Amino acid sequence: MDKNKKLQSKRLRRRRHVRNKLRGNADQPRLCIQRTLKHFACQVVDDQAGKTIFSASTRDKSVREQVKAGGNCDAAALIGKLVAEKAAEAGVKAVKLDRGHNKYHGRVKAFADAAREAGLQF
Repeated sequence: MDKNKKLQSKRLRRRRHVRNKLRGNADQPRLCIQRTLKHFACQVVDDQAGKTIFSASTRDKSVREQVKAGGNCDAAALIGKLVAEKAAEAGVKAVKLDRGHNKYHGRVKAFADAAREAGLQF
């Protein structure tokens, strides 16, 4: 049990370290990522107003039909393209990437690359 508590406290420390550097506003909202073993989700948040502008997840009905599994790089790349499209509709051109306690590797990197290719700047 001590090992799990230690891992959790390290995750919280990393998350706070990343979050303290990022504050979203109306010009550049924060794009926060949630990664689990089975799913990948993200949301664009305006921290000054305290509101979520939009979100996307592998749990959404439209995305579930397109991917077999939600916990792989292909699903993360699809979410990245979807987020860039939703951002263009909402008038958001640039965001700040909040990766939380996750490393910029694997699914997080695939998501970010796909979002950049679709026109989102960060």
